Amino acid sequence: MTVTTPVLHTARLRLRPFTDADADLLFALHSNTHVMRYWDSAPWNERARAERFIAMCGKMADEGTGARVAIDRVSDGAFAGWCGLTAWNPNYASASLGYILDEAMWGQGYATEAAHALLQWAFDTLELNRVQAEADTRNVASARVLEKLGFVREGTLREDCVVNGEVSDSWVFGLIRREWRPSTMPTPAR
Repeated sequence: MTVTTPVLHTARLRLRPFTDADADLLFALHSNTHVMRYWDSAPWNERARAERFIAMCGKMADEGTGARVAIDRVSDGAFAGWCGLTAWNPNYASASLGYILDEAMWGQGYATEAAHALLQWAFDTLELNRVQAEADTRNVASARVLEKLGFVREGTLREDCVVNGEVSDSWVFGLIRREWRPSTMPTPAR
């Protein structure tokens, strides 16, 4: 099933498919060790990783296994990061949510706003029943984003990741369609 990667708009953000022109911004984001400290892979050290990521985004959409969108701030067009749904399973009507934002965009409610728009699209267009997300247990800010969106913490994956020799645990969160509150967009942080 081919699914067109959406273009979505919120009050402050535009979510859109990646283009080749995003490679430098994407590489800068994923090569930042501070941004990537809770990620399940090491920071990128070559720009070609960004080009492969963009190609994979197109392949996922073509195969119907996911959609990743770039996030731009409407006020100035600044690249804020990305969010996406991967591991779509049409038999189970489920997918996994992920997001990463540039640290200059942290603490302003952009992750919540972008993920809310993508979840609305997922439940309405893809008719998903469940969306799952994981967060490193040290990343309380990401856990707060998920809880504001209505996700419920369902458990802990002990020693789930080993990145650069560092072992970490992950929390698993789930959001069920019947618990989704589309009209309850959290107020952005001030």
